[in-house]
Amino acid sequence: MTARTKWRYRLLGLALALSLLASACGSGPAAGGATSEGGTGSEATSEAASEGPLPHVTIAVGGASCVCYLPTVLADQLGFYKEFGVDAELVNFQGGSQALTAVLGGSADVVSGFYDHTVELAAKGKAMKAFVIYDQYPGLVLVVAPKNTDKITSVADLKGKTVGVTAPGSSTDFFLKYLITKQGGDPAETSVVGIGAGSTAVAAMEQGQVDAAVMIDPDPTVLKAKYPDLRILVDTRTKEDTEAVLGGDYPAGSLYVTAEWLDSHRDVAQKLTLAIVKTLQWIHSHTPEEIMQKMPSEFWSQNPDLYLAALKNTLPMYSTTGLMDPKGAEAVLNVFSLSDEEVRNANIDVTQTYDNSFAEKADEELGVK
Repeated sequence: MTARTKWRYRLLGLALALSLLASACGSGPAAGGATSEGGTGSEATSEAASEGPLPHVTIAVGGASCVCYLPTVLADQLGFYKEFGVDAELVNFQGGSQALTAVLGGSADVVSGFYDHTVELAAKGKAMKAFVIYDQYPGLVLVVAPKNTDKITSVADLKGKTVGVTAPGSSTDFFLKYLITKQGGDPAETSVVGIGAGSTAVAAMEQGQVDAAVMIDPDPTVLKAKYPDLRILVDTRTKEDTEAVLGGDYPAGSLYVTAEWLDSHRDVAQKLTLAIVKTLQWIHSHTPEEIMQKMPSEFWSQNPDLYLAALKNTLPMYSTTGLMDPKGAEAVLNVFSLSDEEVRNANIDVTQTYDNSFAEKADEELGVK
């Protein structure tokens, strides 16, 4: 039986159900609709999971339809949260910044979002830690709106233009500022507007509401299918592309929490980590078609071919171990230091923004090499 899932929408009731590929509804996938495949990882863990009421955890997802967050949703669909002893409730938000706000405000416990927020918050004196990493690469794509294919040919051309991001203050926003700064430009000379993900993002690009956008699959794949000459300025969906843009691996999707919560809920964090790591193993031992079939049908049923194409583009992003690469964490800090003066001047100890002990223990228990 899967965990309870609630796709609750913020910001004027954003409806991803209108998307070609990605939707999320008022009441999520039916509980009990998926079964766990494979072993439980540990008899002791399974026995603990069956004793008494399970601890309830609310996970704020920064855009559930984005395939970069697929492991969080898939763990629910496969029943792994319950298997390892957690009653997980997934709540969807338009972007990572809104999901983070929910946790900081106390309405959610855990963020499923980009790790880089922990670095940004460290500069503000707010201690947050990632305890399992599921994306090795960010999967962010800077795309030119179809009407501007011949007018915008480089990042420098974004000066004076309006660029869409999932939400201001989100990782897509951070990425845009980094790219502009890296090219010698001033981010303040580019207007930024939140366009969400899914149908709203695709519509904003098609209708010319923005001149370009930082997008996450399946949205770039949707646009590319409709506009074969679509111009992609920057792509970080593969190792090679990420290294070219960011200089190395760049950890992205993760589960992260306040340091205080982690200290007082270490057992719950361990159970969540086991669920995610087992999901990562499941992903890498199944075909894209099998993975798609396990995802909520609302995400892909309107155009399975395009969803499958987006999923294939994204599969290289997913970790196999859930571990943070220390060099990757340093890369995130270096990127932020280039474009964010507050981070640059904060003297951040990046090792305090993640904790690998949970993934290490999960890998040992699940036999991950």
